[in-house]
Amino acid sequence: MTASQIRDAAPRRGAGHRALTIAGLSLAALALSGCLLHRGHRGQARARPQQELAASNVTAIGVNAYLWRASLDALSFMPLVQTDSAGGVIVTDWYANPQNPGERMKLTVSILDRDLRADALRVAASRQVAQNGVWVDAPVQAATVQKLEDVILTKARDLRRSAIKQ
Repeated sequence: MTASQIRDAAPRRGAGHRALTIAGLSLAALALSGCLLHRGHRGQARARPQQELAASNVTAIGVNAYLWRASLDALSFMPLVQTDSAGGVIVTDWYANPQNPGERMKLTVSILDRDLRADALRVAASRQVAQNGVWVDAPVQAATVQKLEDVILTKARDLRRSAIKQ
């Protein structure tokens, strides 16, 4: 299953999903706004400089918030088995594209750093094909994993740009 097949199998999102996404981002912005003041070395509150507001290392949830949100968005069409925002791990269950039911994939996304960087994200994929009614392991094209990483990184960068503009 290629990344484009995974993307094409994802349900189309309408205005309801967009409103839910905006509401989620608004809540995240409110949570982050509480972090705008922090204590100085003598206990006085002081404002953080403007350039830190949408810093690339937002860590309100233990890992980079932009990478975390982008990963969840990119995998939203797959059933999730485990999500650990403190450790930065998302594990999906097996997913078969309805257009190709003889093949299924399972993904693990790991966020490895608190900074928004390409090397802070690792995607591992497992693929199986049905043979005589039994699921058999099959190789995953390296381009599939790379494409999914690119999708997540692009979404994360877009989220960060949106936060800077506000």
